[in-house]
Order: sequence, then C-alpha cells, then structure tokens
Amino acid sequence: MENQQTASERSRSARFTRLYTREYPRVHAFARRRTGDPGVAEDIAAEVFRIAWERELGGVETTPGWLFVTARNLLGNHYRSSARLAELHGRIGEELGRSPASAETSAVLETLDRLPERHREILLLSYWDGLAAAEIGGLLDCRTSAVWVRLHRARKAFREIHTSSRESV
Repeated sequence: MENQQTASERSRSARFTRLYTREYPRVHAFARRRTGDPGVAEDIAAEVFRIAWERELGGVETTPGWLFVTARNLLGNHYRSSARLAELHGRIGEELGRSPASAETSAVLETLDRLPERHREILLLSYWDGLAAAEIGGLLDCRTSAVWVRLHRARKAFREIHTSSRESV
C-alpha cells in the first residue's frame, strides 16, 4: 500500500513540476504586464502556484486556464489593496516629468480607455498577453467560438472609436 501511495505522490509531484515549468513564465508575464512590477508579479505567480499545489494535494488536477483565472483573481485583490498606492505613483511620475508617449501610442491607449470593459479585456488578453482563443475561453468561461466572435466585435468597436477620434482631430 505504501508503495502505491508513494508512486501516486511522485506522479502528482512530477505532473505539477511539468505544469510549473511550462506555465510559470506565462503566468508571471501575465501578472507583470498588469502590474508593471516584477516583484509583485513574482509574488502573484508564486501565490498562484501555491494555491495550485494545494489543489493538487486535494486530488484536483490543475489546468493552465485555471492558473490564469486564479492569477486574474489575485490581481483583482492586488488592485483593490493598492489603489491609493497607484495614485501616488502616478503623481510621482508626473512630478518627475516622464516623457510623454508618442501620439500614436497615446491614441491607441485613449481608444482602449474608451472601449467597454468586455472589449478592452478580450483585446488585451489576445494581443497583449498572447493567449490563444482556447485559453481566453477558459479564462472567461466561454467557448472558443464565442471568443472569436467577441474578438471580432472588439476589433470592430476599437476600429470605430479609433477612426472617429482621428477624424475629429
């Protein structure tokens, strides 16, 4: 009996190690792009995999999609707890006189800000984070076909807002 349990534990450990090795860089990058802070991104990624290991110990297999959902939830917690700190960082940046972004970059960021959250989120997941449609579907709890439809609608909305803002200038 003990040999079976030990073999099972080794199998679980090996499976988790493979998941960690394959997905840690992606989860870390996901968190870093959203926080801009490598230290915070490391903390969030570490917490994602700590929670994932606890799930594995409980007998629940972890998928890459679940890792991104967990990272997103932890990022939400981080945002809520650091809202005032982010405001302070913004004021410091203004006082230090950081160079302004290019006109094109500013226009794209402004367009993204004007998009409804559902469109902005799917565009960022696809283009900024480089997630595949199946991964986005897992993160947003929808089918891959729905992701493609949402991406199409988000691109169209982006194009309309971006075109109208350029014409008004």
